[in-house]
Amino acid sequence: MESFFRTHKYLVEHLGNPVDRLLMDEVDWSNRLIAIKGTRGVGKTTFLLQYAAKYTSLDKRDCLYINMNNFSFTCRSIYDFAQEFCFKGGKTLLIDQVFKYPNWPAELRACYEDFPELKIIFTVSTVMRLSENPDIAPIVKFYNLRGFSFREFLNIITGSNLQAYSLQDILANHKAIASEIRTKVKPLAYFRDYIHHGYYPFFLEKRNFSENLLKTINMMLEVDVLSIRQIEQSYLPKLRKLYYLLSLSCPGKPNISQLSVDCEISRATVTNYLDYLKNARLINLLYREGEGFPKKPDLVYMHNTNLIYALKPGPADDQALRETFFYNQLHHNNCKLKKGTKTGFFIVSRKDDKYTFKVEETKTKSNNKKPDIYIASEMMEIGNENTIPLWLFGFLY
Repeated sequence: MESFFRTHKYLVEHLGNPVDRLLMDEVDWSNRLIAIKGTRGVGKTTFLLQYAAKYTSLDKRDCLYINMNNFSFTCRSIYDFAQEFCFKGGKTLLIDQVFKYPNWPAELRACYEDFPELKIIFTVSTVMRLSENPDIAPIVKFYNLRGFSFREFLNIITGSNLQAYSLQDILANHKAIASEIRTKVKPLAYFRDYIHHGYYPFFLEKRNFSENLLKTINMMLEVDVLSIRQIEQSYLPKLRKLYYLLSLSCPGKPNISQLSVDCEISRATVTNYLDYLKNARLINLLYREGEGFPKKPDLVYMHNTNLIYALKPGPADDQALRETFFYNQLHHNNCKLKKGTKTGFFIVSRKDDKYTFKVEETKTKSNNKKPDIYIASEMMEIGNENTIPLWLFGFLY
């Protein structure tokens, strides 16, 4: 166990100064079993180490980070390790990549029941449906860690400490909010940089971003989809082809029959793969009101704009980038998005409220005649009435 403590100490001491994630303040840390869900590359490991740095002391040795990549866990159970940790005064166990350990839900349940003084915080892929697992569903609290919002990206790049706003705040006070932000930074000067490479934290690393992202996408397909979903390896080329074909037409209405022929898989398999890709945070699906999976979606979007640049050859379509950004940032705010009546229109529902948005480059005169429609306009720093700068929706988290 000493080797794990040495690794933990080294990782925390060399964490640097990562950006503060809003999720850190949203988690109820009093719970004893907490899952941090997130797609590959969004910073789940860093998040665990940030927790250790913020809430625990290295000198007390009561918090320990472990990674299931460690080969010792091929011969030692999580339960036995947790038991020894507790005997030595351990209070908080941080478990990374828990899915690589067989039968992990049952073992975490046993730890939860037998070690009442122990808190376990673990990371899992978004593909895993914890709410459907009978071992831990009744006792686990899970939270979603997403890639950087535009706000978080601005804070990193400019050294600012800009706050997040609710959707209701933005709709009611967007002019005042944008004016206040404008006194500190020029958001449009950084917006297209975020669109290109700002969603994934590894843009900060001294490596080629596009190559790193392609590597991450392939790992998502190979591990987060095939391995976790227990799909035969022979289907990987078909899944990769399906994803690439979708990327060429996003946002677009998928032709399930043609995709079935092109990828040499059944129509039902295409539909299931769309769901898997959505859960892996590789695409977003947009349906008409009253419809959803397993029906065919009306539109398929890339999950975030960085993926468009990584996958699509040639210049990216500006309107596709705007709509993808809007969908991605709104989707986090407990909003449900449905397809509007026209291209570029979204129906956004949150609790009992429902709004209609149109995403576009600039405000047109005709928009002023429709006060019931909010305009999300890219080429604008400060909005007016029902017209809101598109970048401001990047401040929802």
